[in-house]
Amino acid sequence: MRPELEPWMGLGLAKRAEGTYSLAVRVTEAAPVGEVLARVREEAREEVDIREVGPIVPHRDTGDLRQRRRPLVPGCSVAHSDVTAGTLGAFVTLGGEPHLLSNNHVLANSDQGRIGDTVLQPGPADGGQNPRDRVATLSATVELVTDRPNLVDTAAARLTAEVSFDATAYPGGALGKPVSEAPAEDTVEKVGRTTGHTTGSITAFEVDGLRISYPEGTLTFDDQIEISGDAGSFSSGGDSGSVIWTRGDRSPVGLLFAGSTRGGPDGTGLTYGNLLSTALSELGATWIESP
Repeated sequence: MRPELEPWMGLGLAKRAEGTYSLAVRVTEAAPVGEVLARVREEAREEVDIREVGPIVPHRDTGDLRQRRRPLVPGCSVAHSDVTAGTLGAFVTLGGEPHLLSNNHVLANSDQGRIGDTVLQPGPADGGQNPRDRVATLSATVELVTDRPNLVDTAAARLTAEVSFDATAYPGGALGKPVSEAPAEDTVEKVGRTTGHTTGSITAFEVDGLRISYPEGTLTFDDQIEISGDAGSFSSGGDSGSVIWTRGDRSPVGLLFAGSTRGGPDGTGLTYGNLLSTALSELGATWIESP
């Protein structure tokens, strides 16, 4: 028997044909809130995109990107020494020094880690060992809170002096500058530790009220991006921390952190990401641009 899920409803905007928009409604299960959904359809005059997504969980753990990589590259396995494995999303500067960027739940063990803790590449689930595979130390996090909605799940770790990295090694080459809001272009890409290089489309943005089931408890997130994969799921466990970029101008837009069990095409789940510009701002970090 499937465990009973606590009903919730998230609201955002979904793109429609010819540049128009509709109300995006995301629910754990439709049945418990059927009357509310009927009223929403009526009030929105049927201009509503309702999807049942099931529970949403951080993409922490379930090729080549799971192996030891020197120089470090975006998309490879990385994690706090007490975490299984996530993804190295990008390289940034903080306090004038190079850092790697990923999620709080990947680099800081969902706030259980401490500044100065060891970060390994590959992550422990992929054979990373301390001190042999130590590449960075945790230096900055954005706290995950329970008393108000979160905007980001992010952290940064300062690279050790002897570790080299290639900030341009994304599929197709270097990325452009991060955009400050959800882009007009809705086709996107990412590279992650588990599913590698995938493509998809932004199906909703400015999504508020998402409830994410962390092992440590349920957290609420506002102003999130939703992505649906082109061929199956856009991401899977272990892809958390991946940077999401637009396919046309290659502008970084999101920081992947979670996914649902259903709601996408062919019964696959949907992917959720923070606005990358918000993550950088909250950390006080600067994107490392291509030379």
